[in-house]
Amino acid sequence: MVLIYYKAALGGLPYAIAASPHGRRILFTLSDIPAMSYFALRHLHISAALLSITLFALRGALALYGVHWRRWSLLRWLPHMNDSVLLAAAITLAWMSGQYPFQQAWLSAKVLALLAYIGLGKLALRAEQPQVQRLLWFIGALACVAYIVAVARTRSPWLGLA
Repeated sequence: MVLIYYKAALGGLPYAIAASPHGRRILFTLSDIPAMSYFALRHLHISAALLSITLFALRGALALYGVHWRRWSLLRWLPHMNDSVLLAAAITLAWMSGQYPFQQAWLSAKVLALLAYIGLGKLALRAEQPQVQRLLWFIGALACVAYIVAVARTRSPWLGLA
């Protein structure tokens, strides 16, 4: 049995179906779960992701321009707080929708790209790295973020090309 996630019919509510040799049947709709909580959580996740990307880009740009952003306490603690909210929302969304990494290829791709982004971002924000290296790490981290967003939008690790 293969779970497939659709977002079309049923009044636009996401639902999961099972494909079997005997045809397809709806397993659940997200109307079974309080719809407001799912969609509110999804918007929280998207908003936290946008804020996370913005904060990373800001800190990376400031570091490349030689501005000591670490002296501003807001830029030291806010990204960690926001990323905790982002992760909690992601885990809850995966649980609510029944889609899990290493079960769904697109979620696996997002998790692996996230790990690459964390590693590259850490190198890009290190003060002791030469500026040229920091720029390369920063570009690599932003490329990972772009891939994560594209995978999230297409629900395909191949970005809909395969």
